[in-house]
Amino acid sequence: MAFARVHLDESKCVTSGQCVLTAPEVFDQREEDGVGIVLTDSPAPELRDKVQEAAAGCPAAAIRLVHQPAGRVVGG
Repeated sequence: MAFARVHLDESKCVTSGQCVLTAPEVFDQREEDGVGIVLTDSPAPELRDKVQEAAAGCPAAAIRLVHQPAGRVVGG
């Protein structure tokens, strides 16, 4: 099942940058503190594999992928 939305819990982020390395089209880091941010919470279908890999590889489990229509949340 494809996910509908990406959420990054900034309070859990440990600033490792793994999400940015894996899916730079979707994630970035704030310059002032290195905390991850989501550039687009609804990435294009061709980026979804990268985003799933980024969520799975997040050392802080800070990335959640919200699925529709059931609203099930996986990751973080």
